Amino acid sequence: MGGTNVVTVVQARLSSTRLPGKAMLPLCGEPLLLRMVQRVKAAKKVGTVVVATTTHIEDDAIVAMCEENQIEVYRGSKFDLLDRHYQVASRYKADVVVKIPSDCPLIDAKVIDRVLEFFLASNGKVDYASNLHPATYPDGNDIEVMSFAALEQTWENAIAPMELEHTTPYIWERPHQFNIGNVTWETGLDYSMTHRWTIDYAEDYEFIKQVYEKLFYNNPEFTLQDILNLLDEAPSMMEINGKWAGVNWYRNHLHELKTINKQQTRIVEQVS
Repeated sequence: MGGTNVVTVVQARLSSTRLPGKAMLPLCGEPLLLRMVQRVKAAKKVGTVVVATTTHIEDDAIVAMCEENQIEVYRGSKFDLLDRHYQVASRYKADVVVKIPSDCPLIDAKVIDRVLEFFLASNGKVDYASNLHPATYPDGNDIEVMSFAALEQTWENAIAPMELEHTTPYIWERPHQFNIGNVTWETGLDYSMTHRWTIDYAEDYEFIKQVYEKLFYNNPEFTLQDILNLLDEAPSMMEINGKWAGVNWYRNHLHELKTINKQQTRIVEQVS
């Protein structure tokens, strides 16, 4: 697919219910969102990277940070993330759209490229590819890639609140309608429910902050393997946010999701 216009969308807002303002929490002297965008941009195939935030006043800070750092930014609906992604894809004339949530500040650029390479190598035969169905990588390496046509079809037809909020369920819940591809971790391991590298809670931030402080200054583009090596040396770090391992948004929608089972999420008493 030579000449294909790839647009990578990083969704971000400051009004997170569990950890408000998490996108602007400091990591080695800069906002978490900036550190994450730097990691995303280190991937070779991401094309144009756009932060998609909301029109609400609290997200003025995200826009200011993006403008200060020459990062493309778009403002749209607070709760309709499907529309936010579609509007970005339309504005930047995307052929291929990459969706990455802003709660993945430890994401590995090589993993992004691996999923993109898989999608592009299909030469249009795959409508949607991710490393999430099923997930095998450590949680926080969330990459979804889709054709603009699949995103547009979703935007035109999706109506369920879950589909609008999470952008892509309309696609991956319809494997008979869309050609779905998945990339599994080349190690053959599955750390998706045991290694939590995403940020939703204060303990997650503490874990991520410690990883950055130990690895960033030696190599700003530290890899998934570098983090695993660190955890081998300091296994107690796993305990910082271990109580949240395996907790994800699926837990609230198991009654709606046909392709997700209860083994792919974890419900804990502390979570409402």
